[in-house]
Amino acid sequence: MKLILLRHGESQWNLENRFTGWEDVSLTESGIDEAMFSGHQLLESDIQIKSIYTSILKRATETTKIVSDILNFPQEKIQQNWRLNERHYGALQGLNKSETALKYGEKQVLIWRRSYATSPPFLDKNDVRHPRFNHTFKNIKHELPVGESLKDVVNRISPFWGKYIKYIKENLGNHLIVAHSNSLRAIVKTLDNLSDSDITNVNIPTGVPLVYNLNDELAVINKKYLIDPKKLKTKLDVVVNQGKIK
Repeated sequence: MKLILLRHGESQWNLENRFTGWEDVSLTESGIDEAMFSGHQLLESDIQIKSIYTSILKRATETTKIVSDILNFPQEKIQQNWRLNERHYGALQGLNKSETALKYGEKQVLIWRRSYATSPPFLDKNDVRHPRFNHTFKNIKHELPVGESLKDVVNRISPFWGKYIKYIKENLGNHLIVAHSNSLRAIVKTLDNLSDSDITNVNIPTGVPLVYNLNDELAVINKKYLIDPKKLKTKLDVVVNQGKIK
């Protein structure tokens, strides 16, 4: 069995180097190209996809649509789940990462971006950025986040993950999840059994399929990104440098 994790293509706020979180922004032209690249990499690798799950945010659903079209995967079979949404960046949402690093220091921004248990400053309930003001989230029957640590995301995803694991055990084949940097980091932490400190060093690039080969017990046999190693390093360096002063 293969489990493929795919971070959405570049979004407009990725391009502008902003903390995006639950802000519902679309792909850039480069992001569209990345989604197309991902679809063709899966197609050329002859990976037949049995299921696709994605978040409810546009940058992920747009990526999913492009990939599924390339793979000729039926649109009506795509499953959306809000628990796969990106980590909510609280009061940081919308701020430029480099400018925030200049104001608070690169070390603090790195803690906000990559630590396991440290939350960003929370949004006030009357802040216009609060998710309760966004129509996209009106059907979520759960307390909406106003700032999450990666630990919070792990806990948020847990109900989905338990059902998902049962599903793929009962439906052997290759399965694709299209989501976000931190929702995928939460899944990687679980799959790779990483410590709270080890996960701080994990970065996930936009628009590159990460393929896990799993045994019947869903233990990891191996994993690889479907991209040239030099190009992967370049894309990972972009992620690492986002929180640095420029």
